Amino acid sequence: MKMTPMIESFVMHFGEMGSRWGFNRTVGQMYALLVVNQEPLSANDIAEALSISRGNVSMGLKELQSWRLVQTHHVAGDRKDYYKALGSIWDMANKVFEERRKREMDPTLSLLRDILIETPANEKEEYAQQRLSEIHELLESISQWSEELQRLSPEKLNTLMKLGSGVGKVLDMKDKFLKSS
Repeated sequence: MKMTPMIESFVMHFGEMGSRWGFNRTVGQMYALLVVNQEPLSANDIAEALSISRGNVSMGLKELQSWRLVQTHHVAGDRKDYYKALGSIWDMANKVFEERRKREMDPTLSLLRDILIETPANEKEEYAQQRLSEIHELLESISQWSEELQRLSPEKLNTLMKLGSGVGKVLDMKDKFLKSS
């Protein structure tokens, strides 16, 4: 399977971005390839398109399945498994955000809760606990906010994001006005 230059450019870039989102470059490339292909792809198709080993594809598909980003398709009369990106682009964004929250924020919140229930041994620990409590409150707020956002429909999320950029413009105008007066 040969990628067009446009698709290849996106797939390679998405691989680089994937490493910032919590999965390795190859897994990011695999996912991007599945997102932009209308038809499900076999592991052999993916390996050929990305010039990677079949074993690497197998491991990457397992990781994408653990993130709940791909689904397996079966073609009548064909014993191979085929793979397709699961859901809409909004679904993908929600799943990546949810998985990152589980892998990054939840362990931190758990650690902070454990530390905050301990009795401080001295003044330094008391101060540290106060600061850790602030961090805990912030992370809890972000976590609750993200859960609420994930419950919104894509249409409502889109409207909310447009409102957010509008609010930013209004605040910029207010700042300019206050500086000029």
